[in-house]
Amino acid sequence: MPSPIPDFLYGTAWKEDRTPALVELALRMGFRGIDTANQRRHYFEAGVGEGLVAAYRAGMVTRADLFLQTKFTYRQGQDHRLPYDPAASFSVQVAQSMASSLEHLGTDYVDSYVLHGPASGYGWTEADAEVWEVMIKERDAGRTRFLGVSNVSLRHLEQMTAAHTETPAFVQNRCYARLGWDRDVRKFCTERAIVYQGFSLLTANAEVLHYPLVTDLAARANATPAQIVFSFARSLGMLPLTGTSNAEHMKQDLASVNMPLSPEAVQAIESLAG
Repeated sequence: MPSPIPDFLYGTAWKEDRTPALVELALRMGFRGIDTANQRRHYFEAGVGEGLVAAYRAGMVTRADLFLQTKFTYRQGQDHRLPYDPAASFSVQVAQSMASSLEHLGTDYVDSYVLHGPASGYGWTEADAEVWEVMIKERDAGRTRFLGVSNVSLRHLEQMTAAHTETPAFVQNRCYARLGWDRDVRKFCTERAIVYQGFSLLTANAEVLHYPLVTDLAARANATPAQIVFSFARSLGMLPLTGTSNAEHMKQDLASVNMPLSPEAVQAIESLAG
């Protein structure tokens, strides 16, 4: 029985040599969703796999307990350490990247496979359409359960859905309070039953953690400002990511699942900046 979509994802970007130990720690603290990418520039996907093996050996979790998400990244998002032949067609690149990810993660399927940003910042291109079709084939072959896109604008999504019958199961974006917490993209997702994954909820909004509204809510709930932000994100229907390397923060972040906010508090935070 595959694992359900979790309440929280643990993000593994920018952890380098600490990746195996931090993945194992995150699982020990209670995370069951792991987000990575086959992009050596920002992720150490093989290190994620090492952390998973350590957790399996310790009897902490089984593969069936986990929700593993990885990504296909275009050449322009990579450094010289490529998971595919850059001269090959997109269909071959996606297949090679997926095969490499499965090897890194020690599994025969991932739960979610995400296009790690469109080819252009201006719109959905023929390259994106081609890659998406190949990703659908990977899903149909059983190598992933769900498909997603990340780092997209409303325009990307509108053009994508105009060109395709199949919409993504997930949209993953960096989420800025000053831009209304990505309101337009979230609305698009809500209308189509797409799960919105929000990342950089803390690092992109450091000032929000100090707003009196947030610190007062935290004080009243005997919580941290970070917990208030994560609870808020979940109240909006987001699936939040956290990349903390601190065990205590991991526990606190997970505990925010059980800290509901009033509709008034949610509305107040949503209208903080835009």
